[in-house]
Amino acid sequence: MRKIIASTFSTLDGFIDEPHTWSMEHNNEEWAAYSSGQLSNAGALLMGRVTFEGMAQTWPAMPSDAFVDKINTMPKYTVSSTIDKSDWANSTVIPAADLVPAITKLKEEPGGDIIVWGCGRLTDALLEAGLMDEYKIWVYPVVRGHGQRFWREGLSAKLSLTEARTFGQVVLLDYRTT
Repeated sequence: MRKIIASTFSTLDGFIDEPHTWSMEHNNEEWAAYSSGQLSNAGALLMGRVTFEGMAQTWPAMPSDAFVDKINTMPKYTVSSTIDKSDWANSTVIPAADLVPAITKLKEEPGGDIIVWGCGRLTDALLEAGLMDEYKIWVYPVVRGHGQRFWREGLSAKLSLTEARTFGQVVLLDYRTT
């Protein structure tokens, strides 16, 4: 069975929104190699609506390279109650009401792991449904003091740390659900 792995950038104080404004200056070649390897092993991308809409506007117009081409050609899924189609190549919109059966079926299909970019209502719902397998939390040396928190208030879960790595000033924490 395929795993669902959330790969999310976080500030030191636990905020995840607008990573393009605070993360890029801290990434290095080792970070890029690890990220490329993670994407190469993935069979699909899964995103919430907000992340998906932002990516769908940006990635198709990016200059071609191996990383960009992989993202633009691989299967991509979003869960939404407000959109029903996308023009981004190989994209599928899953109605929010079908979240659990659709993602359960997706996990049972053959192929590489399913990478979730971003965190929010989608990953919280996957965790509550017992469908989330792993969190790769990229912690950046930034304090924002405001924004969207990693998990919503009231959500509870026990996780097990399986790896901690550094990439310059960025720390990758790999947690599995228990």
